[in-house]
Amino acid sequence: MSLEQEEETQHGLLLGCSDAVPAFIEPNVRFWITTVRQIQEAWKRSLATVHPDSSNLIPKLFRPAAFLPFMAPTVFLSMMPPKGIKSVILPQVFLYTYMTTFNSINGNRSYTCKPLERSLLMAEAIAASTFLGVVPHFIQIKYGLTNPWIKRLLPVVFLVQASGINVYMSRNIESIKGIAVMDKEGNVLGHSTIAGTKAVRETAVSRTVLFGTSALIPEIFTYFFKRTQFFLKNPGSLWILKLSCTFLTMGLMVPVSFSVFPQIGQIQCRSHEEKIQPSTEETEIFYHRGV
Repeated sequence: MSLEQEEETQHGLLLGCSDAVPAFIEPNVRFWITTVRQIQEAWKRSLATVHPDSSNLIPKLFRPAAFLPFMAPTVFLSMMPPKGIKSVILPQVFLYTYMTTFNSINGNRSYTCKPLERSLLMAEAIAASTFLGVVPHFIQIKYGLTNPWIKRLLPVVFLVQASGINVYMSRNIESIKGIAVMDKEGNVLGHSTIAGTKAVRETAVSRTVLFGTSALIPEIFTYFFKRTQFFLKNPGSLWILKLSCTFLTMGLMVPVSFSVFPQIGQIQCRSHEEKIQPSTEETEIFYHRGV
């Protein structure tokens, strides 16, 4: 290796370029190493952009990485005190429309479903969730609740219920038609409604924890912040700090919610339908839960 090549390699190491291919490697070998690294990088990106069941590209707005930037401000707006009909309904419609679409796109797609059937299911989920979301705000408008804890906790309770129901309704077809189950080698053994029900239930639990915590913590923060001298001097800072608190709380809870149950779940073979049990001698079989 020449002095120039050695200096180039050392310079790349000093700059932290661990991916740089040493200069003394032959050109054909260098091309092969670069290609392998590009394939590895593309594979890592595909895990977050391509659906594992259908192999279709997930729209950018509904990828897991886009969940926080869209949902945090929407949750913040949906928890604002009601000032009118529009200020109550519009945030709820946007919140549950995005939530329903995200749940449907990132759910299990190993079954066959007509587009019209899926669209009707999503429309029903949006309508039911939005109705639950606006109920506590209409109660406040009609009855003028004065207890601060009831005013703050009532929307949180309805948000938790609506987020769980939204998962059940938008992905209910997985429980009806069943999802693909596999052995440890990845061979599909059939479609199981039991696995589909378990996948939907686990996702619903994770969503209720996510939205319940993300809505409750900012409300508790607001309650105590209003009793500080800083708020009395700077009342306009409340909404900025509450929005920041919502982003922080949801930013911490999203990874927990998405990973509290493994993406590849497992279930005892004896718990499955009789038509699947003879297909394998293994005691445990696996399924894709979805996000």
